[in-house]
Parts: sequence; C-alpha cells; structure tokens
Amino acid sequence: MKSVTDRPYADPEKAARRLMEHARAFEPIQDARIYIEKINGPFLFEDKGTPAEYSAGLKLAIERGWLELHESGTYVRIKQAGADLFA
Repeated sequence: MKSVTDRPYADPEKAARRLMEHARAFEPIQDARIYIEKINGPFLFEDKGTPAEYSAGLKLAIERGWLELHESGTYVRIKQAGADLFA
C-alpha cells in the first residue's frame, strides 16, 4: 500500500505565491524583465513542483495581475499588484 502525501503546490494559490517569491528574488534586467527560466527552474527542480502546478500557478499570477507574461513567453515582469504582495 502506497502512502499518499499532499503536494505542497497542488493549490494554485500557493504555487502562484511561490512563483512570486522566485520572481522577487531575481534581480530584473533591462526594462524590468525576469527571464522565465529564473522562476520555472527553481520551482520545478528545487521546490519539486510539477509542470501542471507551475502552469496553474503562473496562470493565476497573471490573472490576478501579479505578473505580466511577454507574448514570446521568454520573460515576465512583476506588476504593481505583485509588488504589493511583498510591501
């Protein structure tokens, strides 16, 4: 019998907040850009989140106006609502 444990980022709210922590930890470059791999790498490989949890968290962060995803998908920007999370 396998024991099932709750995934820490199964809740999109928790995943979105963790992605925001990763985004805030990175020093933005030109034009306040944060390369997407600077948030997805730590989330997937250090936090052991799944791609589905990452996608749900990123989608929620964008819907709530915390992050802005560039149309190319290569970088994000923290919007004012996202910055206010850490104020």
